[in-house]
Amino acid sequence: RQSFFVLADKAWAGSYVLYKWQKSLGNYIAVAGQDSTVKIFDRHGQKWTELNLPGRCVGMDWDKDGDILAVISAKSSSIFLWDASVNKTFHIDSGMSKDQMSFLLWSKTAPLLAVGTAKGNLLIYNQQTSRKIPILGKHTKKITCGCWSSQNLLALGGEDNNLTISNHEGDTVRQMPLRGEPAEIFFSVMKTDERSPQGENTVSMCVDKKILTLFNISDPNNPIELAFERQYGNLVSHRWYRFGDGYILIGFSHGYFLVISTHIREIKSELYQARNHKDSLYSVAVSTSLNKAASCGDNCIKIHELSDLKDISSVIQLEDETKGLDQLNWTDDGQLLALSTQRGTIHVFLTKLPMLGDSFGTRLAFLTSLLEVTVSNQVERESPMSIQVEVEPTFVAVGPYHVAVGMNNKAWFYGLSKIKDVEYLGTIVSMRLNADYAAALFEGKVQLHMIEGRDAEDRKQMKLFPDDDSKGRILCHALTAEFLYYGTDLGNVVCVLLEDWETVNDYSHSVSVRKVFPDPNGTWVVFIDDKNGGFLFSPANATLSCFELPNFSPTITGVLWDNWHADKGVFVAFDDDKAYTYALHKRTIYGPRVVQVGSTALLYSQRPLLFYNGELTCQTTSGKTSEVVLHTHSFLKTSPDKLKDSPSELSKQISQALQLKRFKEAWTLCTSGGSEADWAEIGRACLVHMEVELAIQIYRMSGNVGMVMSLQSIKGIEDKNLLAGHLAMSLEEYNLAQDLYLSSSCPAAALEMRRDLLHWDSALMLAKRLAEEQIPFISKEYAVHLEFIGDYVNALAHYEKGLTHQNKFQEHDEACQAGIARMSIRMGDIRRGAAQAVQHPSRVLKKECAAILESMKQFSEAAQLYEKGLYYDKAALVYIRCKNWAKVGELLPNVSSLKIHLQYAKAKEADGKYKEAAQAYENAKDWDNMIRVLLDHLNNPEAAVRVVRETQSIDGAKMVARFFLRLNDYGSAIHFLVLSQCNDEAFQLAQQHGQMEVYADIIGSAATQEDYQSVALYFEGEKKHLLAGKFFHKCGQYNKALNHFLKCPKTEDNQAIELAIETVGQAKDNFLTNQLIEYLLGESDGMPMEAKYLFRLYMALQRYGEAAHTATIIAREEQSAGNYRNAHDVLFSMYTELQAQKIKIPAEMATNLMILHSYLLVKIHVKKGDHLKGARMLIRVSNNISKFPAHVVPILTSAVIECQRAGLKNSAFGFAAMLMRPEYRNQIDLKYRKKIEALVRHPDTSELEEETTPCPFCGFQLPQNDLMCISCKNNIPYCIATGRHMLKEDWSICPLCEFPALYSQFILLLETESVCPMCSGNLSAKQVKKISDCSKYLHGDDLDQ
Repeated sequence: RQSFFVLADKAWAGSYVLYKWQKSLGNYIAVAGQDSTVKIFDRHGQKWTELNLPGRCVGMDWDKDGDILAVISAKSSSIFLWDASVNKTFHIDSGMSKDQMSFLLWSKTAPLLAVGTAKGNLLIYNQQTSRKIPILGKHTKKITCGCWSSQNLLALGGEDNNLTISNHEGDTVRQMPLRGEPAEIFFSVMKTDERSPQGENTVSMCVDKKILTLFNISDPNNPIELAFERQYGNLVSHRWYRFGDGYILIGFSHGYFLVISTHIREIKSELYQARNHKDSLYSVAVSTSLNKAASCGDNCIKIHELSDLKDISSVIQLEDETKGLDQLNWTDDGQLLALSTQRGTIHVFLTKLPMLGDSFGTRLAFLTSLLEVTVSNQVERESPMSIQVEVEPTFVAVGPYHVAVGMNNKAWFYGLSKIKDVEYLGTIVSMRLNADYAAALFEGKVQLHMIEGRDAEDRKQMKLFPDDDSKGRILCHALTAEFLYYGTDLGNVVCVLLEDWETVNDYSHSVSVRKVFPDPNGTWVVFIDDKNGGFLFSPANATLSCFELPNFSPTITGVLWDNWHADKGVFVAFDDDKAYTYALHKRTIYGPRVVQVGSTALLYSQRPLLFYNGELTCQTTSGKTSEVVLHTHSFLKTSPDKLKDSPSELSKQISQALQLKRFKEAWTLCTSGGSEADWAEIGRACLVHMEVELAIQIYRMSGNVGMVMSLQSIKGIEDKNLLAGHLAMSLEEYNLAQDLYLSSSCPAAALEMRRDLLHWDSALMLAKRLAEEQIPFISKEYAVHLEFIGDYVNALAHYEKGLTHQNKFQEHDEACQAGIARMSIRMGDIRRGAAQAVQHPSRVLKKECAAILESMKQFSEAAQLYEKGLYYDKAALVYIRCKNWAKVGELLPNVSSLKIHLQYAKAKEADGKYKEAAQAYENAKDWDNMIRVLLDHLNNPEAAVRVVRETQSIDGAKMVARFFLRLNDYGSAIHFLVLSQCNDEAFQLAQQHGQMEVYADIIGSAATQEDYQSVALYFEGEKKHLLAGKFFHKCGQYNKALNHFLKCPKTEDNQAIELAIETVGQAKDNFLTNQLIEYLLGESDGMPMEAKYLFRLYMALQRYGEAAHTATIIAREEQSAGNYRNAHDVLFSMYTELQAQKIKIPAEMATNLMILHSYLLVKIHVKKGDHLKGARMLIRVSNNISKFPAHVVPILTSAVIECQRAGLKNSAFGFAAMLMRPEYRNQIDLKYRKKIEALVRHPDTSELEEETTPCPFCGFQLPQNDLMCISCKNNIPYCIATGRHMLKEDWSICPLCEFPALYSQFILLLETESVCPMCSGNLSAKQVKKISDCSKYLHGDDLDQ
């Protein structure tokens, strides 16, 4: 969008200018200002000529071909015509001398000129026939605007606010009054649902700068008037675009830019609206050839893409235009855009350039302005260089050091500056350069000459091709560094070596060749023929045939080879819309081939110039280049990490990389997250391209050990065909592999392959050619295959061919003989086959032949062969089929099959030999039949019962039960009925014969709920409450069960109460619980039960709080009765249960347990002779003497004696004084009474002071038997061995009950005792471990002690 030139003239300064582009060609622009001249400039801004008029120019227009410019002026009734081809001016008299011309317009399709006047008259002038048709009074006032249709209808508008439509003769066809003055009239087609055949049937015009009126010629009575929002301002200008789709683009004075559709359903809605300019908009323009629209205002031009109006392709700023802009117009070809300003200047911008460009290697030359060529080499990072050229070229060519441009028959050559220009003998069609030569194609010939030679040398260094006219006309050509290529209309592609100008290759094609494209080295050439087919061949290798390019589009216009150094053999073929990537695979197992890798869409009007490493450099119409990354090379630009989440896209990119032979990139992609299938695809591609080393690495990565080992064994092979054969076989391309093997240095590999694949027909044919000694072995293998598929005739023939009759191949011959034996039998020659089988050393053969004979119903021969082969089971079965029982009997000792024994047993039973039958049934493990025979025929119930008990046979048990029933032994019958799971029958039998208790005992726990219920109901009827309760409990009817248990008379063992407690525990029913508690407390009969039952009930119900309370009461009762061990055990068991349930232990329970335990320890210490410890425990017990009411005097007496022994005289005196109380005095044992009285009479108050040890909580020193710390107020755990408080550093626990003990004292105790003093569990010193960290025992339930 560069500014091309600016037109300014003193005569135009400060006023509006009128201008018109030459139609069609756009080579001239005619400009008129306020003076009496029209100046004509060429497309480069050079003034061409000037027309002098009698007055100011009021209108001008070019005819449809751009040949004639018509002009009218203010003070003349003449029409001035300027002929561009001869640069001459003509006058035509309008014949309306008293009238002034106001408007003129050429027809779009015919040489007709319409001229309107200030008085509303019309003149139609035919330039071809010079005929003038004056029409007076067409309008009543000045004609100001109008338009021709493509059908030569003329629409005119004037100041009389009327629209007229006339034919080319001037006759009025339609007339319509308007609401205001019309402006800008256009013909077009309104959009409808059907395509209209009528042509341009709609006239659009701007009325009174406010309304857009659409007038349909076919429907003159219903014009459409469109008004717009006030904020848009006045309607400045409108244009139709997309002929047939009926879109109108409208510009408004306040800068708004609008698009509407004329389809009747869409006409009221705006398709696009934008405020393109902030303050004002002056004009809009549309270029159909560029597919762009433009608007001007506010010192700028905005250019939109018509395909997407939101896409503003460029904005042109005009900083120096302060007075405002005016009209905007494009040339028909869209190359130039002119803008007039209110200052009296015209700016011309280049909006589209001819797409001229060329490349050589990585160097590009392309047109960047009409007279400027830019040379660049982005790959080599050279800075671009611009060359100003003398003419607008029609072609551009570039070589390593030169650029050539030209038009018609002349070419200009440039280096860093102009070198020379050359004229040729005809119009140049195309030009190609290399470092030294230029080759120009004109009139079917190519002229080859030096670029920088002197004239004399030039003539020597010049040659015309072809040198003989009979060789046809050249249609295309190309130059590489060393070769000239050209294609002819006779279908020849000729390669000429530049060194000596000799033809080195001449390839003949069936039709003429339109274009040739050699690769940079010239070793491969792509050409396009007259039928739009694409082909590739190698001039350097005559043995290779020409390949047709797959899926070659008929619209393709060019081919570019990749110039990247490593990508030899990749090229793109392109047309206007797409670029197709092709890859040449020169070395594959299939030979050279070409594949189409994929396609990439090209943007509108982009022309590829250079292909380098997956990127196309394209030339655009704006004189710039753009880069397009081909979809087929997208893997080069995409980070592998981005593809991890899209396995399908990753696989696609790997596949593309492989088709382009980019194995390294494919590997990288696969490493980032490829699947097993992706690795396999890379491996396969490496094999196809014979990249063995790489394939080994790939298969090693994917863990395919077999392939790695296989490839390592062949990687050193130099014979290309042999290597390719091995690879083809790995790819399962067996026919290809065979062809490759046979054309290699080792054709026997083909035979080996066919044998391995079991392709025996092929193998035999190859063996006849390559290795006859192998025929017997192949025949034998083929025979095995034929036998398998059932072709016995051919199998026999091949087994016979397989015999070698050589001792060294004895095993092979034996296999053949075995085959002959089998096939002979199959073919019906049983005698020969059986004889061969008997003579043959193999057991297996005998079995096989016997099986064949058996299938042929030849049982006798089959059985004999089985027997010969020592297959006794099989032989016996076949003898049974023959009913040969004698033979079966002979073989039985060797037979292991139960089925055979069973069949023999049945046969013996049928013969009445029951003992042998029973034995055979036993051998067959058919216990039911054995029991039946023992009972029915041998009358041996003892043996039958033994078998039933051993085998648990249900049917057998039934038979035994029936047997006992016949003997009226109901108990045994019930027992065996239950064994046989006939519980209903057993129940009925028990009911009938009063054997229900027997039945109840037998069913045990293995019966169903219904069985239990039946028994319970029976016992209920019999008033056997305990048994009824038991079975109601078993079937889950707890309510009935409890009622029966409570009805039982009380017995010594109280079994009913125990069962009632168990029932309530399982039922978890409050009603039943309360019922039982009332019973136990004696509320129903006034006879309470022992508290232990209540305790057991609470335990069963898991009501541990009540259980604990009850336990305390039981312990208190036991204590009162003097049963201290029982009381201790009750409290201990409750204590451990509460601990297990993690329930807080009541303080009273813990204290009682501690006092009872202290009492029990006395005996242990005294027994050991440790009187001090015994005395200390007795002091603790005596201090709580009220808890031992049954033994107050004996305990106090013991305390006095032990304290005296231990030297605790004061304590002994205290307890002696207690014994002297009147209530105890007479109960003292006579042995001790006097001593105790003496103690009281002569008191000794000396006392051995108690040792102190630290509190385990706070470390405070306190007497070792104190269990409450006066410092931290904590209850201290006590030692179960001594009764003392625990010490942190001497901690252990009983492993059975987990009660604490001082480690040193516990070990000492266990030397003499073998049980734990607390839980009475068996214990040894080895089981006790010292605990270094006792913190967890100091925080928890133990604190409650």
